[in-house]
Amino acid sequence: MTDSAIWTRNGITDTRLVRSFAYVNGKWTAGEGGETITVTNPADGAALGEVASLSADQSRVAVDAAQAAFADWSMTLPQARSRILRRWFDLMIEHREDLARIMVLEQGKPLSEARGEMDYAASFVEYYAEESKRPNIEGVTSHLPDAEVELWLEPVGVAALITPWNFPAAMLTRKAAAAMAAGCTVVAHPSGETPCSALALAELAERAGVPAGVFNVVTGRAATVVEPWTADTRVRALSFTGSTDIGQLLYRQCAGTVKKLVMELGGHAPVIVFKGTDMETAVDEAIKAKFATSGQDCLGANRIYVERPIYEEFCRRFTEATRNLTLGRGMDDPDIGPLMNEGAVRKQEEHVADALAHGAKLACGGNRDEAGALFYQPTVLTDVPDAAAIMCEETFGPVAPITCFDTEEEVVARANGTEFGLVAYLHSHDPRRIYRVTRALQFGMVAVNRTKVTGAPIPFGGVKQSGLGREGARRGMEEFMEIKYVCRDWA
Repeated sequence: MTDSAIWTRNGITDTRLVRSFAYVNGKWTAGEGGETITVTNPADGAALGEVASLSADQSRVAVDAAQAAFADWSMTLPQARSRILRRWFDLMIEHREDLARIMVLEQGKPLSEARGEMDYAASFVEYYAEESKRPNIEGVTSHLPDAEVELWLEPVGVAALITPWNFPAAMLTRKAAAAMAAGCTVVAHPSGETPCSALALAELAERAGVPAGVFNVVTGRAATVVEPWTADTRVRALSFTGSTDIGQLLYRQCAGTVKKLVMELGGHAPVIVFKGTDMETAVDEAIKAKFATSGQDCLGANRIYVERPIYEEFCRRFTEATRNLTLGRGMDDPDIGPLMNEGAVRKQEEHVADALAHGAKLACGGNRDEAGALFYQPTVLTDVPDAAAIMCEETFGPVAPITCFDTEEEVVARANGTEFGLVAYLHSHDPRRIYRVTRALQFGMVAVNRTKVTGAPIPFGGVKQSGLGREGARRGMEEFMEIKYVCRDWA
């Protein structure tokens, strides 16, 4: 990176965590011909510095390194892998504040949210440090005379990981810790907009004693870096978090080599609020579901359905709460920070304009904010019809559309009327209704009377076009393993 004063001025004490080169085979690697990408601060557009942009050939070299390291790492005792992962976790906790501040500068999220993400990111490393010791050979009752039957769980091989800009640390550790705990080696590509968090984690992995070639971070342009991996037969698994459109492209590119795929793709989360619920809790949780990470979250509420008898009161309270949200630079720890790029801001403008053209009402917000070019005001739209684009497209920003419903059957049908199926939020105090609606919702996860549901011990993932497979929990590690069936005769 350029001028280290930028980082020290923002409270980062260990500037060795700020790296300008990719990390391949245990070495800090420059791009061919000195090629770089510029990292900017979304709060003000100022350049933070340059990071190496690796070529396709260098991306293949990273696979070479991971493949060469796989034999030893996969045969390393699980207890030894566990100790290394545990040291990585300890270092992440030790450097939590620096890691959070690096994230704020490159991603823009409020400082308290960045600290929370670092705790979340570290929790996956801690969890899989323990889980790495637990895959066991499973005995199966034999169906053949004089035969012993066993199922072995074995690491699949080299795993390619592609991570997004909205959670630049947690999405990497959720994938990498699971893969490494399973015995796989990793080639990881962080978003070109937020590579610094991944490189800081690579620095700590090196300090923790992760062997060369086991954890490689390949920075650069996605098309250049990732395409060689999709075609390489040595890459046996690919895990991606990002948009459904890019996920579909990667799915097609990986078909020729029949890789294991884990994909956490787009979301379009409904919030359903029934009469009889606690209004204060419902409003508070809906605010959290909508505006966390400035709305730039695949779990973010994208449609809020409120039963007609309580609709007006909910809209009033939700709008008041939204008006009270603070907006500003991440280091000042506001409620809402800048959006990631100009395209994200334009999408808010387009969705608001379209909703108003369809007859929605603007309750608050609805404009860019004077805080900076990438700041968009937290916005509430009411009486939004289903025909509006915002009711069928992921907004990924701080715009909340609210509409009313009359019956349980109606709202379930409207909530399910999407190609996405990641998470749904439900507010009710009727246990029978909770059971019925939870069963009927076509989503991989359902949160009842709360917003926060994620964590290392749970299998995170969606259905339909929101993804394949699960991340977190034991199942997250098993996504990077294959079952070997052994049928043995001792005669």
